Amino acid sequence: MTAAQPTEIQADKADPRLAILQAAADRILHYGYNKTTMSEIASDCSMSAGNIYRFYPSKIDIAEAMTRNFNAETYTGYIGILRDAGRSPSRKLRDFFAFRLERTFRTFEKHPKLMELAEIMARERPEFLAEEHAQERIQIEKILEEGQISGDFAPPADLTITADLVQCAMMKFRIPQLWTTEQLDALQAEMDGLLALIFTGLSARK
Repeated sequence: MTAAQPTEIQADKADPRLAILQAAADRILHYGYNKTTMSEIASDCSMSAGNIYRFYPSKIDIAEAMTRNFNAETYTGYIGILRDAGRSPSRKLRDFFAFRLERTFRTFEKHPKLMELAEIMARERPEFLAEEHAQERIQIEKILEEGQISGDFAPPADLTITADLVQCAMMKFRIPQLWTTEQLDALQAEMDGLLALIFTGLSARK
């Protein structure tokens, strides 16, 4: 999972949902998810505890909304990479994963309390993670298809399966702090080495 970057939520007094998300983000950043209560979030928004449930039935619903905000900004970055005509398909695939790695690593490095949120989302909202992975896999498939058309990559037996395999191979770099204590520069070097193997495989049948 990729957790939300709470400081990027723009609170709007005309939209109680955004005010709730900002208050929740501020508390989770400081105290962590488990030590944040709905009553405290409501108080920070000058709402009654009952009123906040009109907008978010539970705390995990707030966590999902925060994560969706972060993912929306991540996908904006993906689209910028995919639409850049000056990048080859190989470069797009490399930059796609490099962008994701640095964005998530920096976010969790700056806000370590979000690790707890990521673990809870993975446990309590697996269907949301499946949706997130599927959306990302579609973007990978688009890059592979472009590479197939351009001749950079050999035509795979099944484009969707190939995109899924590439995504699985790169899973360590999604939220690396869940897997390792390696620093960003070491992870970037490891990622580049793995991508070199993937590119070899993608072009092997040319």
